[in-house]
Amino acid sequence: MGVFVFLPLVLPLTAWPIARLAEQHLHPRTATWLLTGAAAVLAVCSTLCLALLMVVGTAQLPGNPLPDGWSDPEVRKAVPYDEVAGRAAIPALLAVLAACAQAVWRHHRVRRRAEHALAGLPSTSVAVLPDHVPYAYALPGRRNRIVVTTGMLAGLDGPERRALFAHERAHLTRRHHRFLLTVQLAARANPFLRPLRTAVAYSAERWADEEAALAVGSRRTVAVAVGKSALFSQGAPVATLAHFAAAGPVPRRVAALLGPAPTTRVWPPVFTTVGLAAWGAAAGAAVSALSSANAALTLVLILQAATPI
Repeated sequence: MGVFVFLPLVLPLTAWPIARLAEQHLHPRTATWLLTGAAAVLAVCSTLCLALLMVVGTAQLPGNPLPDGWSDPEVRKAVPYDEVAGRAAIPALLAVLAACAQAVWRHHRVRRRAEHALAGLPSTSVAVLPDHVPYAYALPGRRNRIVVTTGMLAGLDGPERRALFAHERAHLTRRHHRFLLTVQLAARANPFLRPLRTAVAYSAERWADEEAALAVGSRRTVAVAVGKSALFSQGAPVATLAHFAAAGPVPRRVAALLGPAPTTRVWPPVFTTVGLAAWGAAAGAAVSALSSANAALTLVLILQAATPI
């Protein structure tokens, strides 16, 4: 184990370069998958690191619930430990668990409130709310639905409305809410992963923009729809769900839509800035996973030998 057990706590820093470069150099679909996967692996490994530190560092403290054999002097020689780190890991791990539970509960509560607001409306794929406040969002669930207000529809013409519906339909079809929730939980587990949460929120919107552009056959129409809705939209009242003109920097989204379509390369070339950044994030996630697995396996084998059957 040794110092390697601490590596997963800081290895999320290796993903910062790709979080900054992904939006300019990667297809939004590739960026969303890459950043979300890296965030999930790094978050799980850092949380496991805290759990290992807690077990190893507190095995000799009086009153701990662990078996007596785990505090045997021979075990302590075989397993490097630090009581200060072990004590600090306890509140840190509890804070991570509480923060993640709060995020899941808030996400569930928002979805329930959104579904409750649609009670009484026809069970169609598109729900139109009689509200002068302009907003639109995708509501995933047993019946995926697009929610839009009359205020939003009044501000868009026919092609722009089709762009809006295509955008929200892409959120539902591609399950973007799962990516957003994953990176949100990862950022709660390790604050170093917050840049990835921001980057995925933007790349998911860009992904939906590109899907909408393909569906309506005009990137300019989608750009105009995004820009117009951003001017008069006050944002959806459901902050944890993906919606049309409130997530992601709108000027950058419009500029990207007015430019050429992004290439659909699965992985960037190695000897480029973005390629090196992507491989750096992948290497960081791999090293974090190997370090966590090695530390966990070592601890399990040693403590199994020390614990009487």
